[in-house]
Amino acid sequence: MTLSTPLGSQAAGPDYAAIKAKQQAVWGAGDYSRIGVTLQIVGEQLCEAMDLRAGQSVLDVAGGNGNASLAAARRFCKVVSTDYVEALLAKSAKRAEAEGLAIDYRTADAESLPFADASFDNVVSTYGVMFTPNQGQAAAELLRVCRPGGKIGLANWTPASFIGQLFKTIGRYVAPPAGVNSPAAWGTQEFLETHFGPHVQKIEAQPRYFTFRYQSPTHWLDVFSTYYGPTLKAFEALDSEARQALRSEVLALIEAHNRATDGTMVVPSEYLEVVITR
Repeated sequence: MTLSTPLGSQAAGPDYAAIKAKQQAVWGAGDYSRIGVTLQIVGEQLCEAMDLRAGQSVLDVAGGNGNASLAAARRFCKVVSTDYVEALLAKSAKRAEAEGLAIDYRTADAESLPFADASFDNVVSTYGVMFTPNQGQAAAELLRVCRPGGKIGLANWTPASFIGQLFKTIGRYVAPPAGVNSPAAWGTQEFLETHFGPHVQKIEAQPRYFTFRYQSPTHWLDVFSTYYGPTLKAFEALDSEARQALRSEVLALIEAHNRATDGTMVVPSEYLEVVITR
């Protein structure tokens, strides 16, 4: 017997517009720039891995407070930095002004970039585009705006990393949007091959580690629950008992990864440093 499905009863896909609006509020909460500046070395290393050349054009997608943007501008590239949180772009602009660097800033959605096809020699994103809800669309946009023979450079947390495990821990307390894959999927070879492989000449993915260095595990947690939007909003959404339980789980996670024995926090978190030749 064949059952017909009444018109309009099919399961609806994710409401990406609503999800992005909520995400925008999350990333606008706290002050991500306080976290972002500690990650500067990742942008520098990615620009070196891409072998950027002076005079080349670079688009930083979901550029936040500008780590990759500033790194590219320091190499005398022509940089356009984008994000959908204007306050973060303003923080990046202040950093660029302090160094006398020329960067063009544009408010933009990573899933719908306001640029023509093949506009840039290089497209980069460090811990940024990986948070888009429509991952396939975001990957397609990176490909679209990068010229043939150009490069796409990414830094993405892996699922097994400290930050990847943090995502899972928070997800047990505050459910992620239905139908949306984990951001850490971008930190897998499978994702890269699926979304980029058929359209590019080469994918090079090198495991790297960023090391979080804080005064103590509680110092890290205090900073992230105050300034890092996803953690801040997760704690705000919980009652006092659940907040304490989440806090205990996060501290246990830090303890499991902490290689310091002097009371400080020294926690390496794996990420994939990706260079794709378009």
